[in-house]
Amino acid sequence: MAKTIAVPLVGSLILAAMLLVLDKMLRLFSFVVDAGGPVSVVWRMLANLLPEYFSLGIPIGLMLGILLAFRKLALSSELDALRGIGIGFGRLLRVPYMYAVALMGLNLAIVGWLEPISHYRYEGLRFDLRSGALGAAIKVGEFNRLGKRLTLRIDRSNDGGTQLSGIFIAMDDKSGTAISATAERGQFLATDDPETIIFRLKKGRLIQQATKFTTPRTLAFDSYDLPINLPAGDRFRQRGNDQEELTLPEVAREAFYGRNEKTRRGAWADMNYRLVEVVMMLMLPLLAVALAVPPKRSNSSLGIFLSIVMVVTYHKINQYGLQMGTQGKLEPSLVLWMPFLAFTALIAWMYHVLAHRPGGQPIGALERGASKIVSSIRRLLPKRERMA
Repeated sequence: MAKTIAVPLVGSLILAAMLLVLDKMLRLFSFVVDAGGPVSVVWRMLANLLPEYFSLGIPIGLMLGILLAFRKLALSSELDALRGIGIGFGRLLRVPYMYAVALMGLNLAIVGWLEPISHYRYEGLRFDLRSGALGAAIKVGEFNRLGKRLTLRIDRSNDGGTQLSGIFIAMDDKSGTAISATAERGQFLATDDPETIIFRLKKGRLIQQATKFTTPRTLAFDSYDLPINLPAGDRFRQRGNDQEELTLPEVAREAFYGRNEKTRRGAWADMNYRLVEVVMMLMLPLLAVALAVPPKRSNSSLGIFLSIVMVVTYHKINQYGLQMGTQGKLEPSLVLWMPFLAFTALIAWMYHVLAHRPGGQPIGALERGASKIVSSIRRLLPKRERMA
């Protein structure tokens, strides 16, 4: 049983994570390229998104792993044989619940500690990209503003940006001195001072203007080292300004001892949201079993589709409850735990029908309706072919 569950569980978890990553990857590539940052930062940003994706993928993977394992037993009649020798669903669910408890602990660690920290790091990378702290590339063929007092244009860039051609640079200082220069080639050189770099220009002309000069000074040069003071970069904010960046103990402390009513309300809603998402995993084995067993003499896959719809819908309802609770429109504990109780009652009823009613099928009506729809479509197809 453990091996039968493990294969689809791991496969479903990896598939769900990859689908979410691929959806986000294209947007991140576009964002990084537009910001002029190195492409390697995309992989760092995706790595910080994985905990968020796994927090949703783990419940789906757990449910599909158990569901597909029991479905395999049902379709091969092994489930009937096991029940015939006195092994009921309660005993069969021991291994699934071992998985459920272990993955619930893992998911609690993710949503309680790992996801808040990774979310903060992800936002930090976004900030660094916008501010240029990640070594944003100078856009070729455009006028680039570096700070408030420096404008630079490069026509061509070779060897990964180490060799620049067709250079125009204009800079000024607070004393009123302005320098403009053009050069055929140039390169940036580091200095001992981390706040200053040298821009070595080759074969060009420099013009210097100042209030004390009656006429601008000009200089033709073969090589000229122009010192450039780097603009002071803004520092990224401290972790915790956003509720999503607080670990579970921190958000609990904010919920009870927050600075004001709005902070306490938001933290209380966020804490309840995290807990209700994790606790629901204890009901997923029962839901998976209730949807895994198709009607007799049928191999319908409706249960698989319905299980994914139910879990995703429940997740979206919780997200809506979190927003309403944070905004103060509804009491967070009610708007989050009432759907949990309703969903739990529905799962308990579905499991009771399957396990304790002879021939019970919790989604029998849906199965019959789906079967009729499929039969109707099949009857219509030959008529359309004859009309054609």
